[in-house]
Amino acid sequence: MTQKIGHLALMTEPGQLSMAQYEIPEPAPDALVLEILRANVCGSELHIWNGHHPVKKRGGLGHEMIGRIHSLGAEVITDYAGETVSVGDRVVVTYFQTCQRCARCRGGQPNLCDNAYQFFGKQPEEWPHFHAAFGTHYYVHPHQHFYKVPDTVPDSIAAGANCALSQVMFGIDQISLAYGETVLIQGAGGLGLNAAAVAVERGARVIVVDAVPARLEQAKAFGAADVVDISAVTDPTERLAAVHEMLGGEGPDVAIEVTGVPAAFAEGLDLLRRGGRYLVMGNLSPGRTVPFDPGYVTRKALTIKHVDRYEARYLSRALTFLERHQSAYPFDQLVDAEFGLSDVKDALDASAQRKVTRAAITITGAPEPAGRPVTDLHAASAR
Repeated sequence: MTQKIGHLALMTEPGQLSMAQYEIPEPAPDALVLEILRANVCGSELHIWNGHHPVKKRGGLGHEMIGRIHSLGAEVITDYAGETVSVGDRVVVTYFQTCQRCARCRGGQPNLCDNAYQFFGKQPEEWPHFHAAFGTHYYVHPHQHFYKVPDTVPDSIAAGANCALSQVMFGIDQISLAYGETVLIQGAGGLGLNAAAVAVERGARVIVVDAVPARLEQAKAFGAADVVDISAVTDPTERLAAVHEMLGGEGPDVAIEVTGVPAAFAEGLDLLRRGGRYLVMGNLSPGRTVPFDPGYVTRKALTIKHVDRYEARYLSRALTFLERHQSAYPFDQLVDAEFGLSDVKDALDASAQRKVTRAAITITGAPEPAGRPVTDLHAASAR
């Protein structure tokens, strides 16, 4: 009998990648297995790839993706919105679990689940092997919410729902952006562009700050009324003056940091008006600091809200947003480079070096092993 083998990209250490192959697992009664259609390179992968993650120094990579149901556990009949599902359906999945048992879940903060990365953090040698999205398959555990993708939303657009779009929709709700307010977005990557579209649909005026002219042009297409090019306006004082001029002499009501650059945090505090609100989602790497003046923040009466992950129900809302607004914004142009599974290292390196704005891994079949293959067809096959 021919064995059914899947492949995945394995980071052996930061900056180094090989290919692994394992038997495709059979799902438990309350789980399912996906065939990955495409997965995007998110900033979180780059933190790991560059060795900036505090824990993950080896393992699978990738989390922002769309897949097709390969096999269903006997108890899985519907998705988490109650839609009937069957083999072959396209779905998106939260890249974390909501365990429903830890202190954070029981306390009403499921996005902060203490066990969120219980499976993403596992090594591929451990069954069911396919814990990350840069591979041919992905195992969906019982407490990972998954939702059927509307037929009208193509793979290239839906792939970004389970991270960037869901994240900014949740964050913007946490900072209570109101109709008619002004919002400044620091960073025009995937998070920033999605945030612009969401903010515009909430009735806000949007300003986007970035250092890459091509990204700023995209920001305009995603609804930004004004942009500030850091590569042209290099002095922070001049940037502050430029923003104030755009807004009639004061700072924005809300600022959103999605750059991952610590210096952007300090500048955001300056850019906000007195009494303004600051949503911070981009700075994830520990140990990178900037000077911080608590008294200055107090005198400006600023509210700072840091947001980690999102509540799983927002993934369903993200799909609805895409279904309704995909023709109004160029979501299909967020990815400007595509790579095969055997070229994941090239995709990560090009993304880290900003040679591409946003890359996608498209899965078309089993790749040729890149470098020394890591193979284990039998170990850990049983639970």
